[in-house]
Amino acid sequence: MKAVVQRVSSASVEVNQKVVGKINQGFLILLGVGQDDAAEDVEYLSSKISQMRIFQDELGKMNLDIQTVQGNCLVISQFTLYADTKKGNRPSFVQAAAPDLANALYEEFCQSLSLKINQTVEKGIFAADMKVSLANDGPVTIIIDSKNR
Repeated sequence: MKAVVQRVSSASVEVNQKVVGKINQGFLILLGVGQDDAAEDVEYLSSKISQMRIFQDELGKMNLDIQTVQGNCLVISQFTLYADTKKGNRPSFVQAAAPDLANALYEEFCQSLSLKINQTVEKGIFAADMKVSLANDGPVTIIIDSKNR
C-alpha cells in the first residue's frame, strides 16, 4: 500500500461538479492499493499517518500530530501510484490491486484512520473521475510505502 500524504490548509474533491469531500487544515492522502496488500498494510499505514508529527509547534518546528492540531483527513483512492514506467511511454498498472480488493482495503484504511484520529475521514468516490483541489501547506509532501518499513 502506498500513500502520498500532503499537509494542507484546505482540500476538496469533486465528482460531476459536486463537492463530495472537503477539509480545512489536515492531510490530503492519495492512497494506492497493491495486489499483495492486506489488513496488516492498512494497520501499518493508518497508524503511521495518524501519529506523524509534521505540523508546526509554537517554535515553528514540525513536532505536532494531526490530533494535536485537530486536523482533518481527506483520502482519495489512486491506483496510479502503482504505475510502472520502466518500459515504453505508457505506464503499466499490473501491480495495482483489482478493483474489489482495492475498494475493500481503501474503505478499511479510511475506517481505521478515522478510529485512530477520533473523527470522520472525508473521502472521494472510489473509481470515479475526481477533481482534487488543495492548498499544500509548506509544502509538505511525504510518501509512505507499507512494504518499505
